[in-house]
Amino acid sequence: MAQRHKSLIATERNPFTLRMHRALSWLQRAEAQTGDDDVAFICLWIAFNAAYAQDLGHAPGSTSEQQRFRSFLSDVCRLDQDKALEALVWQVFPGPVRLLLDNRYVFQPFWDALNNPRSDGSIPDHWREAFDEARQRVHRALAQQDTERVLYEIFVRLYTLRNQLMHGGATWNSSVNRAQVRDGRALLTRMLPVLLDVMMRHPEQFQGRPFYPVVPD
Repeated sequence: MAQRHKSLIATERNPFTLRMHRALSWLQRAEAQTGDDDVAFICLWIAFNAAYAQDLGHAPGSTSEQQRFRSFLSDVCRLDQDKALEALVWQVFPGPVRLLLDNRYVFQPFWDALNNPRSDGSIPDHWREAFDEARQRVHRALAQQDTERVLYEIFVRLYTLRNQLMHGGATWNSSVNRAQVRDGRALLTRMLPVLLDVMMRHPEQFQGRPFYPVVPD
């Protein structure tokens, strides 16, 4: 990937090569974090954010973060002519994907229910139905080879994990609820290089400006 990025820079420096430069720098930092799942996951998410976040001229607040990365995943899947993402999903589903999807601690409706108890203090259990429905959606998507849908469900869970870590909802290197951090790191470590590779094969499709461009001194 680094060599492909250098080739793109040699041709032209533009908003895309800047976003790729930033994404690759955070990916490399994550790879250096051999024993720290928390820091590695954060670096990997920043790399993902650097890749997909681009100014497409939408009015502020008109699209949510999940809408933006869903649109991005749709574009990448459409351009993935070699079906590398599809192959990867099938490779990792029996392991970290299944474990992540079975983990309530990265399912946002679980936390919403926990934070909005009934008047008697009990926790509403409607999140369980939504949890089961989400798993069924993934299994249907897998049966239909709908890679985009599977990836979106994965990244929705990873986004909840990202929020927990970035907003101080977890203790660094805690012994509590470590599985989702470990599995999230494993998934992003496998998926992010494939996403970036597809992007660099089709740079003309991802030319939106970064929200924080380089400003000359």
